[in-house]
Amino acid sequence: MILYHGTNEQFTDIDLSKSRVGKDFGAGFYLTPEEAVAKRQGQRKYAQFGSGSPTVMAFNWQPTEELSILKFDHYCLEWAEFILLNRNNKTRTQKHQFDVVIGPIADDTVGFQIRRFEDGIISMNQFLEEIKYNVVTIQYLFATEKAISTLQPL
Repeated sequence: MILYHGTNEQFTDIDLSKSRVGKDFGAGFYLTPEEAVAKRQGQRKYAQFGSGSPTVMAFNWQPTEELSILKFDHYCLEWAEFILLNRNNKTRTQKHQFDVVIGPIADDTVGFQIRRFEDGIISMNQFLEEIKYNVVTIQYLFATEKAISTLQPL
């Protein structure tokens, strides 16, 4: 399976210590099976940092039995609760035990929606509806060194 990563800087080694906290599935290395999505992410990173150039890196990945994988096939309450758990985690220590997490991307307004949910303005069901992305886009989180070791750069 080919997966893509959008960035503003080409690199040779994946360094989990550089990953951002408070992301949908926790800190780690994110990829997508959609090259166009990775290209947009590369453009966003370039605009955010103002250095380098929009870049798409490709990796081959074959899941192994040794990996602990969580997969959300669609938007559901469990997915929304998982997003809430990880978006509220501002540390590099994972709130889950999975090497790889696969599932839909949350809408860009997720931070705003979390505040509304935590303030009791919306219910968990409303939270789920509000954070669904307008087009289902799948993301892959590689959260551990064991998971990273299964990626082969192309």
